[in-house]
Amino acid sequence: MAQLPRSAKTGAAPGAELTAAAPQPGCADPIKGIKDLFLNFQARQIATGEVPATRPVFRRTHGVAHGTFVIQPDLPPELRVGVFGQKSEYAAWVRFSSDIQPGTADYKGGPAGIGIKLFGVEGTKVMEPDQDATTQDFILQNFPIFFVDDAEQMCDFSTGGNPNPKTDQILDEMNHPVDSVLETPYWGVLPTRFGADQYCKYKMEPEVVPPGTGQAPDYDDPFYLQADLHARMANGEARLRFFVQLRTEPEQMPLNQATVEWSETASPPIHVATLILPRQELDTRGQPAYGDNLAINTWHTLPEHEPVGSLAEARKGTYRGSARVRRDVNGVPLGEPVEPRPAEMNPGQPYPPAADQIVVRAAIHPAIGVARMGNSDEFFVGPEVVHPEPREPGFYRDASGALKRQAALFRVYGYNAHGQVVRELTLEDADIRWTVHVANRKAGWYQWIQAMDIPESAAVKAPRRNPAVQGADRAGLDINGGARTIGGINTSGPDYRFDGAFQGTPVYLGELQTDENGLLLFLGGKGVSASPTGQPIYDTTDPNAFINANGWYDDASDGPVSATVSLQGRNIPVEEAWVVTAPPNYAPEVVAIRTLYDLLVNLYVQNSWMESPARPSFTNDVYPILQRFNNLQWVNQGFATQFGSGGPTDFTNPVHVARLARDPQAGGYDTWAELRRQVFNAFRPPVPTDDNPTPWPWEYGDADGPPSPPDAPGQYLSLSPTQYHWLQQWADGQFTADWPESGKPVRDIGTLPVAEQPAMLDRAALHFCLADAFHPGCEVTWPIRHISMFTAPFRIRRRPDGFPEHDYGPTLTQAVALSMTGPLWAQGPGDLTRWMGLPWQADTAWCRSGYDTAYDPYLPTFWPARVPNQVLSEADYQVVMDESLPRDEREAAFNRRADWNRIIGNDGAQAMTNMVNHFADMGVVEVRPGVQGDALFPPVMMVENAILPPTLLRGTAAVQAPVPPPSGTERFQGRAAFLRGLVRREEAVMRAAELDAANETAQT
Repeated sequence: MAQLPRSAKTGAAPGAELTAAAPQPGCADPIKGIKDLFLNFQARQIATGEVPATRPVFRRTHGVAHGTFVIQPDLPPELRVGVFGQKSEYAAWVRFSSDIQPGTADYKGGPAGIGIKLFGVEGTKVMEPDQDATTQDFILQNFPIFFVDDAEQMCDFSTGGNPNPKTDQILDEMNHPVDSVLETPYWGVLPTRFGADQYCKYKMEPEVVPPGTGQAPDYDDPFYLQADLHARMANGEARLRFFVQLRTEPEQMPLNQATVEWSETASPPIHVATLILPRQELDTRGQPAYGDNLAINTWHTLPEHEPVGSLAEARKGTYRGSARVRRDVNGVPLGEPVEPRPAEMNPGQPYPPAADQIVVRAAIHPAIGVARMGNSDEFFVGPEVVHPEPREPGFYRDASGALKRQAALFRVYGYNAHGQVVRELTLEDADIRWTVHVANRKAGWYQWIQAMDIPESAAVKAPRRNPAVQGADRAGLDINGGARTIGGINTSGPDYRFDGAFQGTPVYLGELQTDENGLLLFLGGKGVSASPTGQPIYDTTDPNAFINANGWYDDASDGPVSATVSLQGRNIPVEEAWVVTAPPNYAPEVVAIRTLYDLLVNLYVQNSWMESPARPSFTNDVYPILQRFNNLQWVNQGFATQFGSGGPTDFTNPVHVARLARDPQAGGYDTWAELRRQVFNAFRPPVPTDDNPTPWPWEYGDADGPPSPPDAPGQYLSLSPTQYHWLQQWADGQFTADWPESGKPVRDIGTLPVAEQPAMLDRAALHFCLADAFHPGCEVTWPIRHISMFTAPFRIRRRPDGFPEHDYGPTLTQAVALSMTGPLWAQGPGDLTRWMGLPWQADTAWCRSGYDTAYDPYLPTFWPARVPNQVLSEADYQVVMDESLPRDEREAAFNRRADWNRIIGNDGAQAMTNMVNHFADMGVVEVRPGVQGDALFPPVMMVENAILPPTLLRGTAAVQAPVPPPSGTERFQGRAAFLRGLVRREEAVMRAAELDAANETAQT
């Protein structure tokens, strides 16, 4: 017997939930009332489509194992009662489970249980109609008492009766997580007879526990207990000792008060048998189903072991009735088995692999793939793991210095009927045809002004881009690459190009290829942006002209990726993906503080599509956030000063990290609790209440600049609520202290178990994308954080081909954009990137840092992980690595950072035009060897690889020179207003040039 789920709204027991499906059971006859309640609940679950029908309690099966129940050979006569005196051993089948409802993670669930069925037990049994069965059952759970005393209290509790503080306290204590079902003790809870004149309770304790994976329990896995049990049983034999605790003090050991624990001091448990479970694969074909189809009931017993008490009476009818319903619905014969299922199909011949190897559907991964622009014909495949091997220097450029494109590679995985990954599907065992349709819809969409889902945009009215183009002519603003289909091995050619047109001007958006395994490669545009009619990239007379250039196009794009898959002539459904062509990644080894993956995980957690871990892992959840601050030292001077190597807050310092990672329970005193608290308090909350720029992270936010007011709290970035919650738990000491991380990071997708590959592909593609300020962003922007855009985690909701999109009128308002009929639902080709800047180079040229130089010339910053601000130049790197030079000179070179934008300059419109023409020359921050064993110089560095013009090749370039402070009003105007006040920058450029010349003279 166990508890049913309570109403999430009222806290009442499930009787209130069942009134719509069945008459409310009464408690005049509590045993009948309990039976009716549980069977009604089971019936309602079945009526809602549950397949197969399951038990009403202890529904979560962790695993089913076969074994032997061995009786202790030296038992005295008074203990040789019933099964303990009949044979020396019995074949046994065991079901490990938890009293957890579907949708609840193991970590948050109820007590664990073990059900044992012995075979070959002779004698008449108690329960009809199975008196002649040769089985004997035991049921135990990992808590020594029950949460109510008797059937009357159980019925009252289950039908929403009067609150009982004692019951609530016991339930709280019962619902504690365990790390492994093989490492916890179990108790029989309810007493049974032990012969004619004695009573007892049963208990089990682990004796031999096989090793697991060697890792701490993965509480992020909602089924971690199953994973642990299966891993341990595959590694070796398990043994659990079986005890009887005799009733020696009747007054203190009642038979009908299940909340009273029998004292083990007054009556120590006696070891009477050992359950031996040999090493086995719990996923052997048919084994899980066999165990779940067994009906385990303590009334399948010899009279010598008959259960006693009203709760036992209630369990008898309830378990028998639910087993009958379950078996009838599932088409399983009634009655007790005569013989146990053999451990092998035939002697020496194991069972075949589990039936769940049958592929019934497929899915494309990554669910959102990201390609990136470059001006080279050569390309590389984007990251497929979150810790890819760093590329060698010069990798991202071809022999001529042109910038390679990043290709998005897509794979297909087969899934069984349970939604489990079976294998990757390739042309070796499947016929696969890929179809992709991409478009660029920027010029025909609405102007970018500000993210339209923030409070500061309530009054925003975004006009259309290119408003002078009217009527049917507006269709010419959209660049439609069309749909292309490809298959086979090493396929490529002009038939697979996405060629569209902008007002009659041909535009290449990319192409498809397949590799040597038939996997799909998508290559995006080459970074070409232009105005066929010669219009300016930035009109200084138009306050909204920034990144809304009329008459311009670029070659960003996005759209659906689909496939047809046939297995042995049988077509199977395939879950589609999406692809986005984004600007280059100028810092490919740097990870943003808040990645696009982080943002989407938070979205799914907030909408109950995913579960956040009950306790965050320091290694996997907390430390990555902190480490990213250190990594930004290679792209921003301000971060380098505070968080860089040897800086005041260097999160790579092993002593510092060890303090932050220390187990709060170690040594009996939480030594570094205050340090954790100070780090946590340095972060800006997810919903800030002021415009203070000093909390972390030091980055601009969605509401930077007009139309937001100067004091808008949203003008600076915050972590996602989920990330912030993890840090809060960590600061409170509620985290898994699993540092240092064991094992090496996964560098290649092929080294992961196949079941883990799809999730890694989905994550890796988005791990290197930004969810910093959506102003508008680098790859995608604010619509991506709306759940209506998705059908499942990471799966973009697709608009059916040919389905017309709604016309939202000459201007787009917040009310329309966020409405049920707005543009945040089903998406078509080009719909994700249409919100982005036009052309993208104008945005990239001015996503800089330190706009309010009176506050700080380097901070806050926009998007430094993709678009650097200040970098370690090649010239300075050579000085750092030259050990023959004076130490002071090397330290100065290391701490000096060059202005990444020095190639394009600081003249607003001209800088944007320069970025259009020279985007591929801009520096790519690469991993280089550092200095070993030096406290200041790190062992690994990141250095700019740029195609510098001759004027910048001689000597080191100046750091970003300080600029005269803007006025009190102007300092809050953001990038658009900043462009309108660039005269002040000209003086800074002059000073920078003078500093360059001085550096050159000094080196000469």
